[in-house]
Amino acid sequence: MNDSVAIVDGGFQVSVKASAVGRFWAAFFFLTAVIAVGISWVSPSMGWWFPGDGVAHSKLGREIDDLFHLILVIVSVTFIGTQVALGYVLWRGATIKPEEKALFSHGSHTLEVIWTIVPSGILLFIALYQMEVWAQYRMIKSSPKSTEPIAEVTARQFEWRIRYPARGKVLKADPQPDDVYTVNELHVPTGRSVSISLKTEDVQHSFFVPELRVKQDAVPGNTIPVWFTVTDPRMYEMVCAELCGWGHYKMKARVFAESDEDFDAWKARIAAEQFEDGFKKAAEAE
Repeated sequence: MNDSVAIVDGGFQVSVKASAVGRFWAAFFFLTAVIAVGISWVSPSMGWWFPGDGVAHSKLGREIDDLFHLILVIVSVTFIGTQVALGYVLWRGATIKPEEKALFSHGSHTLEVIWTIVPSGILLFIALYQMEVWAQYRMIKSSPKSTEPIAEVTARQFEWRIRYPARGKVLKADPQPDDVYTVNELHVPTGRSVSISLKTEDVQHSFFVPELRVKQDAVPGNTIPVWFTVTDPRMYEMVCAELCGWGHYKMKARVFAESDEDFDAWKARIAAEQFEDGFKKAAEAE
């Protein structure tokens, strides 16, 4: 094919460039699909897909990850199909012979119905498939019956204040004289369902522990229960996921997941430190 073809139509001469440009874009879209699939394939093993080490460290978080993988497969198949179709059209247009006439078509009602019904069906399937996980994550009536409220987490610009009940006692809505307090450190036991009461003192914040897949907005005027089960004892990062002011970037905390024995020992130690007035130590020194 020549570098250009001259077409005369109604006295206007239109210059059609060589098919090299069209072939380039056709190859580009084909290559884009290949690269996207390759990245999606290796990202889980490289730790690029999910936060932390790529594994959810809560029971419900693993079910959430399964939903993400399902959606990734659906989106990948759709993406590859559209990229291949687009690349084919571009390649076909770039390699058409000059003497061939263009085919005019006003469209296909059948195809329009198909590509309207199929995406709608896929979205409906995803909506129905995720209902059980969503219920476990958000609906109080679906929360585990054995869930124990262990702390009240109050967000404020720009820190997290945590209140625990005294050892052996139940968390009350109002602060009690023997409650234990920490700032930017949430301690939870592992292996059983626990909950926190989430509040905010000022603007809207968002309680987010990425490696547990736990996220809940703290709304002014509301006390919101958040339940989860941590499977692995270790330290996790907790952040605010809602833009809450100039210091939003530094509103970070840590979640320490521990065994029941370590959790009780920590609570006893922190309570002793909190209620130590120095009088006994001074008397012993004398």
